[in-house]
Amino acid sequence: MRAVTAVTDHSDHTERAEPWDDGLIARRAGGLPVEALETGPMSPATYEAPPEGELKQRLDSLRELVGLSRTRLDGATLAEAGRVLDEAAARRRLSARHTVVAVAGATGSGKSTLFNALAGVPLSETGLRRPTTSAPIACSWTDGAAGLLDRLGIPGRSRRRPLQGQHGDATLDGLVLVDLPDHDSAAPAHRQQVDRVLALVDAVIWVVDPEKYADAMLHERYLRPMAGHAEVMFVVLNQVDRLPGDAAEQVLDDLRRLLDEDGIALGEHGEPGATVLPLSALTGEGVGELRESLGQFTAERGAAARRIAADIDAAADQLRPVYAVGRQTGLSEAAREEFADRLADAVGAAAAGQAAERAWSRGANKACGTPWLRLWRWYEDQRSLTSPAAAPSVPPDEEATARQRVEHAVRAVGDAAATGLPAAWGQAVREAAARGAEGLPEALDELAVEADSPDGGVGRGSVVPYGSGGSGCGGRPPRPGWWPVAVLVQVSMTVLQVLGGLWLLGQIVGVVPPNLGVPVLMMLTGIVGGPCVEWSCRLAAKGPARRYGHEAERRLRDAAAACGRARVLDPVAAELLRYREVREQYVRVAGFSTTGR
Repeated sequence: MRAVTAVTDHSDHTERAEPWDDGLIARRAGGLPVEALETGPMSPATYEAPPEGELKQRLDSLRELVGLSRTRLDGATLAEAGRVLDEAAARRRLSARHTVVAVAGATGSGKSTLFNALAGVPLSETGLRRPTTSAPIACSWTDGAAGLLDRLGIPGRSRRRPLQGQHGDATLDGLVLVDLPDHDSAAPAHRQQVDRVLALVDAVIWVVDPEKYADAMLHERYLRPMAGHAEVMFVVLNQVDRLPGDAAEQVLDDLRRLLDEDGIALGEHGEPGATVLPLSALTGEGVGELRESLGQFTAERGAAARRIAADIDAAADQLRPVYAVGRQTGLSEAAREEFADRLADAVGAAAAGQAAERAWSRGANKACGTPWLRLWRWYEDQRSLTSPAAAPSVPPDEEATARQRVEHAVRAVGDAAATGLPAAWGQAVREAAARGAEGLPEALDELAVEADSPDGGVGRGSVVPYGSGGSGCGGRPPRPGWWPVAVLVQVSMTVLQVLGGLWLLGQIVGVVPPNLGVPVLMMLTGIVGGPCVEWSCRLAAKGPARRYGHEAERRLRDAAAACGRARVLDPVAAELLRYREVREQYVRVAGFSTTGR
């Protein structure tokens, strides 16, 4: 049962509640019921400890959260959470029957006098000398609190027992009261003792006086940072006997206003929160009411659990910027597709597809072309092999540009995945992308080599770095079913040319009877038909060549995308999954509930 906001003059209780700005998570605590806003006499605060199972679950979640975050966050960020875990474990090992309450206040506030009044015997020194209390003094109403006092570092000589049989001491069974030095003491060692003990006790009674109840040091250094601990806090306005008439009520109202501005919820109308009481430790006015409230508070045996829960709340609030975001996170499908497109561009998938299309077209022309054209091309190829010209190579600037494209693609997808994440996790996502990209250019090199090799094997064939636009054929292109028919027709045209020529030659030498019409017709048919067949095959090959080029481009694009996914996207996705896991743990720690994904 945690107080979320503070109430002063019965205005809207939820006005000060800061909305949870993550669209996936909603607050579990609501505002006050309408009945609580009606004017009327104040009723005492109720003290209800959080269920043991819920507290254990939150501690386990905090421990898991710290463990998952150690490799992503620095030790200073997790220091407070670790301290809460250590102190919670130490307190839960000790007596649950006792409730340790510190009495804190400024110089001259009368806290030692109040301490003595509650104990019924002058245990703590009082007087005009400042500071009066130089070391913590403990008073235990019940045996068995030695372990708790050892944890507070209070030596045996500073441990006391109250006057037995006075002031209804049975109602304070289990109470351990600790009188602290002045929190505004001029001695730094005194202030250090106050800060140390306040971090370990189960509850605290803040004693203020009419002169210094608005002291900035008290509110800024103690009350405001401890606003989440309102359920284990008492604020008593001491020395009301010095105020004439209704001045005490006016000062008390102003004190409530200041507490409200500090964010401290007040235990009014039965709601959980800080108990605010006027009293005079010197005359005894109001001390009985405080004793009654302490008796009820101690009898619940839940102060230690409430203090631990409040410490968890404070640690969770401190860690909120590290885990909470105000928008949906993750890598969108558009970012994935853009990354694949950039890698395909870097590996030269489009150029490889165009090269494959040209290779298929050349193969079709070579298979279906006239023998004389094929003979000429063979001659040109032989000349090129014997030529001293160097083999074509990829310009260095083109290779460097392709490498820059890969690096830019990795940075872009890392930034897209880190968008909306807290700084530490965004940096972890970018680092995961950068680590995965270390061998990516070389892997894309191998893809280009494999795409360009004649047998499709890596490391064989001509080496073409990524970005160079290799042939991408991966071996000899497949031949459609009409190729043999076209080749047969082209061979027939060639045979007609040869037969017609031989026939004419025979007529010239007189071996064959003269007849110019038939051989000339045969030669003309072969001479005209051959180019016609080649032209028809070239038209018919455009569609299959284009499809073959597109298929080669798709294969290289898919291979580049798969390489980028394995090396970059998968590590990034693993880092995002880790963040979602720690955020779920944070949700459990903070006591919120998920409303959807």
